[in-house]
Amino acid sequence: MIVIEASILSADYARLGEQAREAEAAGVDAIQIDVMDGSFVPDITFGPGVVRALRPLVSVPLDVDLMIVEPERHLAAFADAGADRLIVHREACTHPYRVLQSIRELGVEVGVAIGPGTSLSALEELLDLVDLIQVMTVNPGWGGQPFLHSQLDKIRRLRRMLDERGLDVPIGVDGGIDTTTAPLVVSAGATMMVSGSSIYNDKASVAENVAALRASAA
Repeated sequence: MIVIEASILSADYARLGEQAREAEAAGVDAIQIDVMDGSFVPDITFGPGVVRALRPLVSVPLDVDLMIVEPERHLAAFADAGADRLIVHREACTHPYRVLQSIRELGVEVGVAIGPGTSLSALEELLDLVDLIQVMTVNPGWGGQPFLHSQLDKIRRLRRMLDERGLDVPIGVDGGIDTTTAPLVVSAGATMMVSGSSIYNDKASVAENVAALRASAA
């Protein structure tokens, strides 16, 4: 089963709770909350208060993607707000081993993301620490960007790296995921997909979009 997460980055911010519930009712496996600080990435989005507000509204996991500098300063706040997993970006961590250990100590799942221009070698010493590796298939920072096909080979190489080490770590992909690109990333070895603008748009309902995405991934 391919895990599908709905990114509320593309939702109607005036109806975040309602749209999170729509995605859950449509059968998504989790909600991803993209936290941006205007420093690591250009945009500014959500804080712990949004996580806290959404937590009682849905029963699916809340996956918090921390696209921020010095993420270690904010881990406890997001964990306390109700995050089920915290994803940090390898490029934002000066001491990644310590950051990932700190997430584990908070009692939530550990995720690490890697940007399009970063080599897999930056992850080699961290693989035993994580519950998810998220490959960015766009440059992190805003929704609706086109999918970077160059990242498909990175997903394949990461899958081989994990298999060779006997590690059953899911590979997620985030960026430009739609009914065309979903089968490509699944074929490359991904087992989790994050989608925003392909789920939240005016072309079809959230339920119809999630069903189409799941069918394409299958």
